[in-house]
Amino acid sequence: MTGSVHSWDLSTGVDGPGTRFVVFTSGCPLRCLYCHNPDTWRMRDGRPATVDELVARAERYRRFIEITGGGVTVSGGEPLQQPAFTGEFLRRCHGSGLHTALDTSGYLGARASDAMLADVDLVLLDVKSWNPETYRKTTGNEIAPTLRFARRLAELGTPTWIRFVLVPGLTDAEDNVDGLARFTATLPNVEHVDVLPYHRLAEAKYAGLGLPYPLPGVEPPDAALLERVHAQFRAHGVRSR
Repeated sequence: MTGSVHSWDLSTGVDGPGTRFVVFTSGCPLRCLYCHNPDTWRMRDGRPATVDELVARAERYRRFIEITGGGVTVSGGEPLQQPAFTGEFLRRCHGSGLHTALDTSGYLGARASDAMLADVDLVLLDVKSWNPETYRKTTGNEIAPTLRFARRLAELGTPTWIRFVLVPGLTDAEDNVDGLARFTATLPNVEHVDVLPYHRLAEAKYAGLGLPYPLPGVEPPDAALLERVHAQFRAHGVRSR
């Protein structure tokens, strides 16, 4: 089975527990204003890769991965834009005993079958915003599919980490954070929330692609804002980091 892949890499502490073999698929239905991988937006810009090829690459690092308590992660782009390819890779890795993680916005969560999710040990669920208007402004799409997917993961008991990018002036409103904290508190499968500070490291990449940078002049959140947001999650009994 062949899919469109942007790249693969090894990472530690970012894409799930331990050292991970991370596959970045091409294609994404969202256009997040803070996206740091605009080169993954279109499937046609990726390169063809087979499941066999990627499994073989992951196997090269199996010993190192297992020693660190790591595994494999499928990220993107949006991996659920290629559900058959993503599902087969996860099935093969999970069947061989590797820990598997799926990094997704959940917007295409309906494409993930229960059989696919049975091969997923951890979902990294990127919730871009709680407020529907902010979500639409941030991504160009609707929040409802992501919330449905989050509830489905809870019903299945799938371990989940929620990821929330904190962008001053965009996603940092107190009611936006509070709404996400309240919602997360209803999901017993969520282990914690990763509050990810916005950064500007992708500006050069946008320039290289001839694209205007969507958030000119926006600075990363300061320590006081980060602490306020963490305090909001704590107030609802939600662990954040």
